[in-house]
Amino acid sequence: TISTLSLSPNAAIAKDIEAGEQIFNANCAACHAGGQNVIMPDKTLEKEALETYLAGGRNEASIVNQVTNGKNAMPAFGGRLDEDQINNVAAFVIATSESG
Repeated sequence: TISTLSLSPNAAIAKDIEAGEQIFNANCAACHAGGQNVIMPDKTLEKEALETYLAGGRNEASIVNQVTNGKNAMPAFGGRLDEDQINNVAAFVIATSESG
């Protein structure tokens, strides 16, 4: 017989966000602690700032692009983090931007 394991979509998302938080804290928090930006104070990780300043708008694909390739003072992390890690960071940033 074939059995299936059913997980709620939120369980998978929660795991990605949790992993993203750990990666964020290890790689991004030096400049973006608390969702802020110590280099360019207007360009925070808050919802309104992401909508205004992030190339492509506030979505995971735009965050993935910027984390991978860098921009201005932000270094590229594409050589340091793998695709799953970057996707997890993007999920974490979107989730935390929702909550302020």
